[in-house]
Amino acid sequence: MWKKLAGIILNYRITILIIIAAITAFMAYKAKDVSLDYNYVSLLPKTDRYYIEFANFKKVFGEDANLTIIGIQDSNFFQLNKFNDWKKLQDSMKKIHGIKQVLSISNAVDIVKNMETKKFQGKPIFEKEIQTQQQLDSLAIIFKQRPFYNGLIYNDSTHTVLMVLTMDKDIINSKAREGMISDIDKLAGGFSKKYNTEVHYSGLPYARTKISLLIRGELFMFIFLAMFVTALILYLFFRSFKVVLFSMLIVGIGVVWSVGTMGIFDYKITILTGMIPPLIIIIGIPNCVYLLNKYHNEYRKSGDRYKSLYIMIHRVGTATFLTNVTAAIGFGAFIVTGNRFLVEFGVVASINIMGLSLLSVTLIPIFFSFLAPPKSRHTKHLDYKFINRFVEKLVYLVEHKRKLVYGVVILFMIISAYGITKVKTESYIIDDIPKSNPVYKDLKFLENNIGGVMPLEITIDTKKKKGVFQYNTLKKMDQLINRLSSVHDLSKPNSIVDALKFARQAYYNGSETAFKLPSQQELAFIFPYLPEQKENSNFNVIKSFVDSTQQITRISYRLNDVGTTKNKVLIDTISRIAQEIFPATKYNVVVTGSSIVFNQGTSFMVSNLFSSVLLAIILIAIFMATMFTSLRMIIISLVPNFVPLLLTAAVMGYFHIPLKPSTILVFSISFGISVDNAIRVLAKYRQDLIITGGKIQESAVLALHEIGISIVYTALILFFGFGIFTLSKFGGTQALGLLVSITLLISMFSNMIFLPALLLSIKHSVSGKAFEKPLILIEEDGINGNGGNGDVVETEIKP
Repeated sequence: MWKKLAGIILNYRITILIIIAAITAFMAYKAKDVSLDYNYVSLLPKTDRYYIEFANFKKVFGEDANLTIIGIQDSNFFQLNKFNDWKKLQDSMKKIHGIKQVLSISNAVDIVKNMETKKFQGKPIFEKEIQTQQQLDSLAIIFKQRPFYNGLIYNDSTHTVLMVLTMDKDIINSKAREGMISDIDKLAGGFSKKYNTEVHYSGLPYARTKISLLIRGELFMFIFLAMFVTALILYLFFRSFKVVLFSMLIVGIGVVWSVGTMGIFDYKITILTGMIPPLIIIIGIPNCVYLLNKYHNEYRKSGDRYKSLYIMIHRVGTATFLTNVTAAIGFGAFIVTGNRFLVEFGVVASINIMGLSLLSVTLIPIFFSFLAPPKSRHTKHLDYKFINRFVEKLVYLVEHKRKLVYGVVILFMIISAYGITKVKTESYIIDDIPKSNPVYKDLKFLENNIGGVMPLEITIDTKKKKGVFQYNTLKKMDQLINRLSSVHDLSKPNSIVDALKFARQAYYNGSETAFKLPSQQELAFIFPYLPEQKENSNFNVIKSFVDSTQQITRISYRLNDVGTTKNKVLIDTISRIAQEIFPATKYNVVVTGSSIVFNQGTSFMVSNLFSSVLLAIILIAIFMATMFTSLRMIIISLVPNFVPLLLTAAVMGYFHIPLKPSTILVFSISFGISVDNAIRVLAKYRQDLIITGGKIQESAVLALHEIGISIVYTALILFFGFGIFTLSKFGGTQALGLLVSITLLISMFSNMIFLPALLLSIKHSVSGKAFEKPLILIEEDGINGNGGNGDVVETEIKP
């Protein structure tokens, strides 16, 4: 097949170029519509219990992750000019498009009892115009005597002041949120500059916006770095600007195709899909290296450009196709996770890796068929002494030091086994942001001074209408709140219980000591003063915390970003305490919220990623079975590629790199790519078996000599190519780049030493039978069975 394909490629060059140009133009057209993903998508499937519980919560109470918090720490906050400017800042924030509501000290509401109407009324604590410091001081005393606000927008003990912005959901999930966040930064920055006070920002909308901007910035940075690094390495190897130019053109087309694929499927740019364009560059260049090495090698032998290109296509084409299939399987395994982010990443990456195979095998011979033949200086890379000496040393180890090789492998496996036991699974909501980033620092500031910012909700279904306001229910809620007050990672709660405590304080004319849950008898007097849920009142929290039937209520907390492990313990603790207080026969208590859904989703994704790694291994093993009829050969081809994975897992354990979605990606990606080396070694080995008449040792040595240089070149390209991701500002992306680089470097040694050593050790068991009648034929290059070495061009080529 590949002989015929070689003839078609070289005889229909212009036609093929026109077709590829047309496809590229179409892909570029589709790519122009691709944009950043601004929507929050749950990591959990819609059938998951936690997903369903959170969806039910939002149906009753609305979105819980639409708050952005602005905070300052200032012991002299209640100075007249500063306070009035804070009030002006609050008023300016209200005018920003997308801000629905602003809550701060300057618009805090007091509850007063109207004796005429027998109703509570909301009255601003701070008047619109405060003229004197004395006036402000007296109002500040009143505010501090309202415990309802302490821990909500003010912490008296740490002098922390908050402004809480409620945002429009439609704006949060659109590009317009960038402008909204920018306006917030400018306004708050003006206050910060005027009073030399550091302003802190947090909340999920704010954090997601900042992260999405980082993603966009890094997308172009990594494309440039991938191009620069691979181009530099190519030039150092080949010493030819033409090789660099046309190789970059091929992977550049691959990048256009990858972004165009996202446009066709209507995918957005996420932290994962944003990595695909540089990945295409890094993975595509090795294809060019193998093809060009073969072309230069053959041209130096024959001096015939077209014959060399023909041999290059049909001899290296099969191996290039097979190696790209295994790489595509490594990425494609993410499709079965069921997670939208991973599915999109897997679909786009796997399709375009196969597209790269097509582009490389067609465009390299076409481009170089139009160019002048390579000069002697262009083929000097085949004779680089340091690389040849390196390969010779590896050959020596394989031929004469196999016991040492096996001993080292066994030692590494023992070290790996212990390291793997130290690996832990842990992930955080603001996980990939470095500790020096303002988003992370501001989050920790607010956690330490006023409580977390991640929403956690406890819903209580009384299973009967108006059951919320039964005294027994309210008393149990107060009991639950008191029990949970000892949990360090929870903020002060907000609920109907706090509102009723505030109402009791108002009923007793603002006495601070009256801030407590009304007794059953007091409720009878206080309830008539409460506004109806349908009323529009300055202070009507009933509709915020109780559903329309008064059957379901909520207790709202803010949670510290404690990580998946501690989060699970926290949920179990809250659930256990709630079950002790609320009998399941009368109440249904659910712990939910964005923080819970995220942490549970992360755990779900990690477990599914383990499945994807296993699936990738199984699929690649099945694929290898199509090339080798011997089970022993399949095992031989796979075992050397497990070694790098185990060593990488051990590195994670020893250096305390946790298993999380971004790091577990390493194993599927690395395995799919590292198996490429095994395929190329075994493909060349099979070809050399025919040349040598079945002499296994001679064939293994010949294969290692010829393919070794290309493996070293591509290993260095992959090592430094993936290494660029360590420059990311995201910790997960850094870990991914570092771990994949290490894995692929170890894979080079494993496939160049351990794999040939295994072949020689069991050479009597894996002779020609291992290659009999494979489903996928690795080309034999027109070589006769008597050990001839002539490649026959069977198709007429039109220069």
